[in-house]
Formats: sequence, structure tokens, C-alpha cells
Amino acid sequence: MKRLQYIFLAATLVLFTHCNDPENVDLNPIMEPEALPELTAGSADFSNYVALGNSLTAGFTDGALFQAGQQFSIPNVLAQKMATAGGGDFVQPLTSDNIGGLAAGGDRIQGPRLVFGGAGPVPLESVVGPVTVGTDIVLNNPAGPFNNLGVPGAKSFHLLAPGYGNLGNLAIGAANPYFVRMTGSTPNISVLELAVGQAPTFFSLWIGNNDVLGYATTGGDGTNPITPVNGAPGVGFDGSYGALVQTLTAGGAQGVVANIPNVTNIPHFTTVPHNPLDPTNESFGPLIPTLNGIFGQLNQVFAFLGVPERSIEFSSTAASEVIIKDETLTDLSAQIAGVLNASPTFPAFVQSFGLPAQAAPLVANLLGTTYGQVREATADDLFVLPSSAIIGTVNTQAVGALMAQGLSQELAGQFSVEGITLPLADKWVLLPSEQEEIATATTAFNAIIANTASAAGLALVDANALLAQLANGGITSGTYTLTANLVTGSAFSLDGIHPTARGYALLANEFMKAIDATYGSNFEASGNLVNVGNYPTNFPANLP
Repeated sequence: MKRLQYIFLAATLVLFTHCNDPENVDLNPIMEPEALPELTAGSADFSNYVALGNSLTAGFTDGALFQAGQQFSIPNVLAQKMATAGGGDFVQPLTSDNIGGLAAGGDRIQGPRLVFGGAGPVPLESVVGPVTVGTDIVLNNPAGPFNNLGVPGAKSFHLLAPGYGNLGNLAIGAANPYFVRMTGSTPNISVLELAVGQAPTFFSLWIGNNDVLGYATTGGDGTNPITPVNGAPGVGFDGSYGALVQTLTAGGAQGVVANIPNVTNIPHFTTVPHNPLDPTNESFGPLIPTLNGIFGQLNQVFAFLGVPERSIEFSSTAASEVIIKDETLTDLSAQIAGVLNASPTFPAFVQSFGLPAQAAPLVANLLGTTYGQVREATADDLFVLPSSAIIGTVNTQAVGALMAQGLSQELAGQFSVEGITLPLADKWVLLPSEQEEIATATTAFNAIIANTASAAGLALVDANALLAQLANGGITSGTYTLTANLVTGSAFSLDGIHPTARGYALLANEFMKAIDATYGSNFEASGNLVNVGNYPTNFPANLP
């Protein structure tokens, strides 16, 4: 019986082996790729495409506008794809070279681009030496009309403003030098008028970033306020944005718009830490005992006044926080001066600096004025990228002011070190309250953009969600992962604000996806989204 079982098993194995003979089965078949459909525009008409916006539309990158960056602008990438689906020519107001910057009659008014200096962003001229800025708004403006009407620095209401491109208005701050390059023989024409004058069949509009960004990059110090949410065209965001879309669509033009990212997520505000003071730094570490001795006197005053949380102390074993001026704090300048003047030991403290005891009232008032609204920074504070070059340096203006009060140059210098003995001014830091103002305005602006786009039947790009993804883990496109880290993240250029060419390519894909969803085109399904890996993350210093 067992023998029969073995025979049966052997026969079965032979049968199955024969049926699965490798000579009869192709184990590595050649799979023909599925043919992709041709690119179609759907219901969209790309025959005359015009783009309106700010620096993000212009192709601004690495702190400047230059030819190579312009070639990778979102509108130019879109126009190249649209060209195979009925799109026409797309003309940009190209700069004169790849140096970047602007001149007016030979005088430089904007500096050249940034480059990577090995450790971080540095000015181009620090690598290649002096250069001549060749893009001159007086001598060599290009001839239009231009399909790319992205104007670096423009806010929503600027696109409606007559004279915004008039060279004569530049001196009074009522004109934009980048728009001067586009207006030609009609210097008082507005950006919107230049756009509708070309009778576009399709447009893109990405505006509103500067309506909050200007406030943010100035640390919320009030010199560049947030645009009011409500107001008439040319004044408030809702009126201005509504007028832009209504005018652009009045002739039947279709379009795509993008909302505003939360600008506090960009590396311009997330790169500089709140605690950059390293005790191993030979310029700072040895001074810590002396500094703590000085601030120890002030800390006693803070404790006496019931605000011990304002105490300042630098660590000798870990990175320390910078000190900042926080205008939301109660100003205790007078109280600090009063307590110090009333202290019988304060004159001796003043003498320890080589000053006469009679200088005690003067020093008390100076300390009160300097530290009346001061605290150590926290992780909730955001520092603008340029502050990295300021922290730890001596503020010469403060030195002069202290010397005028009778302090020696040496002593004045010791009390004028940015972020250490001299509180960082408001322009260098975004306080939590200022960040909340930005977030509130951004939410309101984005609601207006979404509602306006929906009412007009326009495609909408959620740039806010895209930036949130970049800031929280990154976005993978093909074999590349982009994040919001400066330099290493690939998405943002060396200025910490504007995208790299690769970042712009990522955004261009989002614009195409939004157009697909609204107008039935098939950029994505036809394989016409761009490969972000084909776009650079930085440009060499010797770019021809």
C-alpha cells in the first residue's frame, strides 16, 4: 500500500513538473508600457495666457531676479506645457544677466543674488568679487507686451494702482522698480490694465503673500503693516482681490488662483534658533561670569518688582537664549530706575565699571530704559533670517548714544552687544502675538480667495496646505523629498523666502493638477507633470 502511495506521489510530481516546464513559461515577460493619452486642454483655452502676481510669479529666487531664475518661473513652466495644448507664445520681462539686482542710471538700487558659500548663503560678490549690475531701469528696459506680469514686492492693491510703474514716482516710494521695466510708453498704466489689454483667454493670479509677508519680514515693527482685510479696491484685500478677479473674468477669461501660505513656516523665520549663544564660543563663553554678575543686580530688581520671569542668566554648559525687547510687556523703565536709585549699594556697583558714584542716577536711568520691556527669548519666538548676522555684533548707533550720555567707548560697547547686553529690537523677532496677527489675516485672506474663486468658477491651488506639508515632514515627488529646511530642504532658495527652481517646479505641478480638476484638462493623466529632479536647487556663482 505504501509502495502505491509513493508511485502515485511520484507520478503527480512528474505531472506538475511537466506542466510547469520552464521552457513553456516566460518568467520575465516584457511588459509594454501603457500608452498615455495625448495632452488635451479640456474646456480651457490656453491660447493667450497671462500671469499676474508678485515675486513668486516672476521667478524670484536667491534674493534676486535674474534670467536663469525667470526661466524656471511657475508661469513659464506652465506655458511650456500649455503650448502643446493650444497655448501661444509666452513673453517674460527678462533681466539683462544672471547677476541679479537692479540699477537706475548706473546707480545700484538692488543688490546681486545670493550664492552658497560653503556654510550658508553669502552675497555673490563675496565669492566672485565686484560686479556690475546690468539690469538698469533707466537704460535698458525690455519691450513688451509681457505675458508674465509678476512684480516682486507687489501687494494685492498694487496691481490696481496707476503710476506703480512710473519711474518718476520711485523717489517718493509710489512706484516699483521691477514694474517700471514693464510699462514702457505707458508709465501710469496699472498691472491689471496691462493684463486685460492683452485680452487673455486664461490667466493665473497668485497675490496676497506680500500683504502679510512685509509685516512679518520687518518683525511686525509697524513699518510695513498688514493690508486691511476689508476695504474698497486699492485699499482693503477683499475689495482689491474682488476687483482683480471680476475685471480679469469680465471678457470670459478662465484662470487659476492660489491662496496664501502661512509665511511663518518658511525658513526665513524657522532657521535662526532662539538660543544661539554657545558657551564654547571664545568670544562669548569667557564673558558669561561677568555678564551674569551684571544681570544678577538687575534680576534682584525684577524679583522686587514681582516679575522674576524676566530674569536674565546665561548658561556656561548649554546654549543660551538671546534677550529681546517685548513690547507686549508692561514697561517697567521708571520702576527699575527708581529701585536702583533707592539702593544704597548701587553707587558701589556703578563704581565697579570705573564710573564715579555720582553717575549712579544716569546709569539707573539707562538700565531702566534699556531693560524696561526685556525678557529672554523662548521657542515660541521667531527670528528673521538676517538676525543671524546681527546677534553678537556691536550696535554702533547704541554705542554713540551711550557715549553721548558720558560712558566711555569701551563701556558703551560692552552694553551694546546685540541680543546679549542690548535687547534685539522688534524688527528682528516675531513675537507670538505678532504671529497670531499674521495667522488671523492669512485665514481671512484665504477665505476671500476661496470664495472669490468658487464664485467665478476658477481653479484653486491650496499653497497653504502645500507649505504646511513641506514644513511638517516634506513632500516626495518622484525620487526626491523636499522640505522647508534652508539649503538642505531643496524647496526654498538661499533667501529663505522664495522657492528654488525645484520648488517652483513642484508648485507648477500643483497648478496643473488644479487646472485638471476644474477644466477637465489632463496634464497629470497624460504624463505632463514635470520631473522636479530635472530642476536645480541652487545656481553656481559663475553662472554665465
